[in-house]
Amino acid sequence: MNFEYVQPHTLPEALTALAQHGDEAKIIAGGTAVVLMLQQRLIAPAALISLGRVPDLDYIRLEADGLHIGPLTLLRKVEQATVVRERFPALARACGEVGNVRVRNQATLGGNLAEADYAADPPSMLLALNTSVVASTAAGSRTIPLSEFFYGFFTTALEPEEAITDIIIPRPDPGTRMAYLSYKSRSSEDRPCVAVSAVGVFDQGVCRDLRVAIGAACEIPIRLAQIEAQAREHQLSEALIDEIAAAYASNIETLDDLRGSAWYRRKMIQVHVRRALEEIRNGRR
Repeated sequence: MNFEYVQPHTLPEALTALAQHGDEAKIIAGGTAVVLMLQQRLIAPAALISLGRVPDLDYIRLEADGLHIGPLTLLRKVEQATVVRERFPALARACGEVGNVRVRNQATLGGNLAEADYAADPPSMLLALNTSVVASTAAGSRTIPLSEFFYGFFTTALEPEEAITDIIIPRPDPGTRMAYLSYKSRSSEDRPCVAVSAVGVFDQGVCRDLRVAIGAACEIPIRLAQIEAQAREHQLSEALIDEIAAAYASNIETLDDLRGSAWYRRKMIQVHVRRALEEIRNGRR
C-alpha cells in the first residue's frame, strides 16, 4: 500500500495539507483505529496526515463556557484528570472503559469522536453532556453540537477538509448528577454491547432536566427528547423510571452483531437505563 505520509508541525500546516488532499487524505492521531483499518485494507488513503507533532492540541482546561479538551488528549489523561473526575465523573468513567490501559494511553478523544465507531464508550456520555466540537479548515472554523455530528456508521458531519480542533463540554448546572453504564457481553476488554449515559439536574428531589443517551446498541448515539421530557418537574419514582426505561427500549432501532441480537440489546437498554436513572436519583454525581 502506497501513500504519502505528511507530518506537519503546526495546525495551519496540517489544515493546509488536508485542504490540498481533500477526501483522499486520512488524519492519524493516536492511530489505534487508523492503523488497524490500514492493515485490514479497509481504507486506502492517498495521504496520511499525522497530527502527532502539532502542538497545542493536547489540553484539558476549565474555562468560563465549560471544559475544553484538545482533540489529541489521550483517553487515559481524560480518565485521570482531576477536573474531569470532580466535575464530570461519568465522563472519566466512560473514558476509563475503553479497551485496556494500553489502548487508552494511545487513543485520543478527538480520534474517538472522528472515527464514529458505534461501539465506542465516550460518545454517548459526551452527547448526554451537551458537548460540541469545533471543526476547522484552513479557511476558518465552525462549532457542531454533538447531537448533529454523527451521521451513521463511521460517518460524521466533518467535511473532507475539516479536523476537530476543540471539544467543549458546558459547565454542569448546580444539582447535576451523572452516570455511565457500559455492558460488555463477551469480555472486560471488549467493546460494549450497550452503553447508557444519564445526566439529571435535581432540586430538592425534583428532576428539572434529564438527558439520556444510548450508544453501542444502535448506529449512532441517540437521545429521545420526548421521553426525557416526561421526567422534568417530577420526582423519579420507580414507576416513572420503569416507564422511561421501557420507552427507550421500544423506541430505538437496535443492531444485530456478535455482541448481541437486536432483541437482546433492547432488553439490555431497558435494564441499564433503569439502573442509570436509579443512580442519579439516589445521588451519584
